[in-house]
Amino acid sequence: MDFVPSSPRPSASTKIVVAGGFGVGKTTLVGTVSEISPLRTEALVTNESQGVDDLAQVPNKRTTTVAMDFGRITLDEDLVLYLFGTPGQKRFWFMWDDLCQGAIGAIVLVDTERLDEAFSPLDYFEEKGIPFIVAVNQFQGTRQYELAAIREALAVPQHVPMIRLDARDRESAKQALIRITEYSLERMAQAATVHAG
Repeated sequence: MDFVPSSPRPSASTKIVVAGGFGVGKTTLVGTVSEISPLRTEALVTNESQGVDDLAQVPNKRTTTVAMDFGRITLDEDLVLYLFGTPGQKRFWFMWDDLCQGAIGAIVLVDTERLDEAFSPLDYFEEKGIPFIVAVNQFQGTRQYELAAIREALAVPQHVPMIRLDARDRESAKQALIRITEYSLERMAQAATVHAG
């Protein structure tokens, strides 16, 4: 009997969205974990932004994402994770529906100095029924708050995971990807149980 090599398993891909308000670290997170040079659609912040974008809290920000950030991580020889960072400025939010289509989940980045920037992204994912976690980005020199206090301030339900991360640190960013993947799988299992019952 001749040995016949098994055919390779078909490759699969999955998609996670990194979202949040203007200047919370989405581009940084995607760039930190991507194995490829991330695709960035950034433009210079110009005087045209005055009166449209709130730059008061991020005076050193020189560029902004106008379409998306895109990165890739190969998890196994047949499993690839694609990362899509959403634009943070409200005038570009019309693109979110397309970017989120087919995503298994989302990481909503939060800056504790600008919690008001988190409400709209949180509402978006709740309304769309896309599993999400809340990741509090640890900006240098900012006051640290207990996660329970942040959860209460944002009215995040108890079942939604909330973590701290440093978007500049690869290991920290990877933990966020692991947590949203776990949570998405938990939600899928719960939905399957409900449908089976």
